[in-house]
Amino acid sequence: MTQKVVLKVTMDGQRCCFRIMKGDHARKKAMRIAVGLSGVESAAIKGQDKDQIEVKGKGIDTVKLATLLTKKVGKASIVSVAEEKKEEKKDELKIQYMVEPPSYGLYPYACYEIPRYDTPSCSIM
Repeated sequence: MTQKVVLKVTMDGQRCCFRIMKGDHARKKAMRIAVGLSGVESAAIKGQDKDQIEVKGKGIDTVKLATLLTKKVGKASIVSVAEEKKEEKKDELKIQYMVEPPSYGLYPYACYEIPRYDTPSCSIM
């Protein structure tokens, strides 16, 4: 399952590595750290003050991410960890009604479109 992790990081005017990091530099560094972690598929900066990082992926170690962000950028705290549920579309049969000209006097009949599956039905080679 895909995880969605939201972390709040203080990114404005933080003292880090014996200097004061400005907001844009801190955000870039936080994004590099978040994307560099294994299992991360996407990362985005969110929040009203742009102080939250939303990370999506499989098997994300949230404690490791929070620790790295605390060491390199500023104080980081975990806001939420949730699993994303993707709804799978069910294959529904499409119905087309075919109508013959009325002069023949036939009743309308239905044609069904059969879904095509890419996997072969025979596994023996």
